[in-house]
This record gives sequence, C-alpha cells and structure tokens, in this order.
Amino acid sequence: MREIAYWQALNEALQEEMERDPNVFLLGEDIGVYGGAYGVTRGLLEKYGPERVMDTAISESAITGAAIGAAMMGKRPVAEIMYVDFMGQAMDQLCNQAAKIRYMFGGKFKAPMVMRTEGGAGRTLGAHHSQSLEHWFTGIPGLKVVMPSTPADAKGLLKASIRDDNPVVFIEHKMLYKEKGPVPDGDHVVPLGVADVKRQGKDVTVVSYSRTVLVALEAAKILEAEGIDVEVIDVRTLAPLDIKTIVDSVKKTNRAVVAHEACKTGGFGGEIGMQIIENAFDYLDGPVKRVAAIDVPIPKSPVLEQYVIPTKDSIIKAVKEALA
Repeated sequence: MREIAYWQALNEALQEEMERDPNVFLLGEDIGVYGGAYGVTRGLLEKYGPERVMDTAISESAITGAAIGAAMMGKRPVAEIMYVDFMGQAMDQLCNQAAKIRYMFGGKFKAPMVMRTEGGAGRTLGAHHSQSLEHWFTGIPGLKVVMPSTPADAKGLLKASIRDDNPVVFIEHKMLYKEKGPVPDGDHVVPLGVADVKRQGKDVTVVSYSRTVLVALEAAKILEAEGIDVEVIDVRTLAPLDIKTIVDSVKKTNRAVVAHEACKTGGFGGEIGMQIIENAFDYLDGPVKRVAAIDVPIPKSPVLEQYVIPTKDSIIKAVKEALA
C-alpha cells in the first residue's frame, strides 16, 4: 500500500469529494492562493476555481455563518478555521445555530457542513495557537467531533464527515501534517462513531486520540520490552463515542489509562473514564488513570511546552501505576 503524508491524505479527500459531489465547496482564510496554513488545500483553487475554493475575510463568525446558510440551502461546505483557538469566535453560530437546525426544524432543514480546524502543541507557537479544545464541542448535542491520528483515518474520516448530514467539527493536529502512513487507494471511507484498536494487548488498555495515539504507541513499544503488553484504542470520533470498543478492551485487560493533550480539568478524558466506570466497573482491577496536559496556558518555551503536555514517559508512568 502506498504511503503518503497526513496533509496529502486530507487534500485527496477534499479533491475526491469535490469531484464526486458538485455541492461540496471550501471556504476559509488563506485556503485559496496560499493553499492553507498547513498546505491542505494547495492546488485546489487552480483546479476548481474561486467559486468552489473561496478565500474569506478574517472573520470566523462570518465563515461559520456563510457555511450554515449554504448548508441549509443544499450545499456541503467545508469551512476552515485556521486554529482551534479561534473557534471561540464561531461558537454562537456553530453551537446555537448549526447544531440545533435539524432538530428545531424537525428535519425539514439540515446543516451538512464540516468545520476543519487544527489544534495541539508541539510547534512552540505559544498560548494563543497551541490549545486542545475539543471538549468545547463534545458537550453540544447535534455536533459530531472527529480527531484522526493517521493519514488513512484522516482521509477516510474527512470523506465520511463531508457526506454526513450533520455539522462535524474536524480537528487535525498541527504536528501530524508531515506524518506518513499507508493509505488505501480508491474510495476509502471510515465510518464516524467507530473506534479502532491500533495495538492489541492483554495487560492494560490505553485510550487516546489524535497525536497522543502515536505517543501511546511509542510508550507501548518501550513497555513491551519490559514484558508489559499494552492495548491502544484510538477513539477517532469523540462524538459519537464508540464506548463499546473501549469497554470490550477494558473487560479483557482489567485496567485503563486515558491519555490526551487537552488540559486534565474538564478534558474529554474525564468523560471516557466515567463511561468506563459506568460500563465496566466490575472488570476493573484498579482506578482509571488519566494522562493529560497540566492546567496551565501552553508555554512558548520548547522545554516548558514539552513539560506541560503528555509524553511517552508520562504514559509509561501511568501504565505502571495502573498495574501496581
């Protein structure tokens, strides 16, 4: 199977869906001539023209509102918000309008739109451009939230998101764009709401998503040399959450660690941990452990940034505590 970069997989998904459905179009800041902040939309303006690849004003609220209106009229917009940190400007439109439309109109209107954005630390961009804010959206009924960790999942999940009849918040990690991995040819679609077992194991379950999945896999490889067999679950879709795959794993290993890059307090790991307790308490041989960022703004300093966010060492420590 061919190997391509994460950004290329996303670019392929956009091209294929634009070819498949003329109602799909893109809008956002610097997505046309510039090709997107991380290159995901490069070449698409030249191929599809300014009517389907629209550079917008610097207004996240306007981008979101335009996407909602177009979606209600039968289009399938893919709007890009350059950084998830800026999604606060779009929250009223997204959470109070897009998320409620299908319900409040009894299905007569719907909002089939994707809000592409990127988050996470690792590039020392400071507190305004490095946050993990997925938990802002997971508590809003009507929104779907997707965070892929591999090129294959990025392509397959983006295609599924574009075809979905509900608004989808699609969060890409800025440190994954250059990561390469195998991606199937053809119409590769990954269904929303289905987690993936990225590594089989029998001693402890590590549940994660986005870039932290790769960190967990690194930790699992190190632990394997010490005789500890770690199962790694990639949530992929936070809303809807595939709790069954997670619980089935915990019932096998009897121990659970939840790891993500968002701050610990209020982070989505708390929801995953609570659902594990609700559904698999009798199978647990110890408390669910959480690995998350420290509750501070993300520092600009490279050393401090790495200190704040989860690392393979912090996951290894949590796994050993779960086994103690």
